[in-house]
Amino acid sequence: MKIFPAIDLYGGKAVRLLKGDYNAMTVYSDNPIEIATDFYASGAKYMHVVDLEGAKSGETPNIETVKKLVRESDMFVEVGGGIRNIEVAKRYIDAGVGRVILGTAALTDRKFLVEAIRLFGEKVAVGVDIKDSYVAIKGWTEKSEKKAIDFCRELEELGVSTIISTDISRDGAMRGTNRELYKKLSRELSLNVIASGGVSSIDDVRSLREMELYGAIIGKAYYTKAISLKEAIEVAK
Repeated sequence: MKIFPAIDLYGGKAVRLLKGDYNAMTVYSDNPIEIATDFYASGAKYMHVVDLEGAKSGETPNIETVKKLVRESDMFVEVGGGIRNIEVAKRYIDAGVGRVILGTAALTDRKFLVEAIRLFGEKVAVGVDIKDSYVAIKGWTEKSEKKAIDFCRELEELGVSTIISTDISRDGAMRGTNRELYKKLSRELSLNVIASGGVSSIDDVRSLREMELYGAIIGKAYYTKAISLKEAIEVAK
């Protein structure tokens, strides 16, 4: 299982939100490159990056920081946050990003999703944010009428290879990950599933690895030192 330590960007800084709330933001570093360097020193080969400003605007306000992360970290970088058209997706891929993550637009703009898969293939992942078994959209502010498992099956049929699945109720809350959810997804889908939200102990990492998930994202637990990234990477192997 691959471990993806996470950097959320806002104003060029590394921050974390609690359950997606922009009013509950903690700034952890003014220098995301230093954090990425520590990821690499801990043995990380993969990194998950979210542009929180881009998620609001649909633009790429932190792309220069993303380029630096790609150039200076020597890691596989996946990026999400406001990727709603081909131009923005291409901008990231041209910057050397290994995978772009489509969010709300993957559900609301099927034409865009199909075109992105056609152009970029496995470099396209879809973020499936889940609230009470349904897909949440628009920065988690709305619950759609689409059941998460049904949406995942549609993505599978369209040729998506990787999903990042977040249980919103667990994100940043340090309550442990939703093991039942990931067990269900790994059992019923042939997609690469990356677990996100609430991975807050080595026991969580071990449990997800035993499900043979493709990957897990570690966010707040890294910043609060609840998890040793080095140990998590070893346990995930």
